[in-house]
Amino acid sequence: QVQLVESGGGLVQAGGSLRLSCAASLGTFSTYVMGWFRQAPEKEREFVAAISWSGNTTYYADSVKGRFTISRDNAKKTVYLQMNSLKPEDTAVYYCAAQRGGGSYDYWGKGTLVTVSS
Repeated sequence: QVQLVESGGGLVQAGGSLRLSCAASLGTFSTYVMGWFRQAPEKEREFVAAISWSGNTTYYADSVKGRFTISRDNAKKTVYLQMNSLKPEDTAVYYCAAQRGGGSYDYWGKGTLVTVSS
């Protein structure tokens, strides 16, 4: 059974940093594009960042560009999201997702809550 398990969320003051991790039980992790999404209260889920299977290509939402960094360790089957200069508007549940073959994401984690206080 495929599992994506996020960790690293918590409460942080504005301007602070957090590092999220997502451990995957995917047998062929290195063949998946991995992404991070978030959903704030009463808002739609939105794309945050994604990384190619090799790690050579990354994509970011404009709202986090320059502040967040996505990375992956294929040997550990883990993807990371380093979040710096956090703002109250970054408060959300952050989800990890895996995509294989383009199109929609195939697997999702249960999320980890990030709360940024002003």
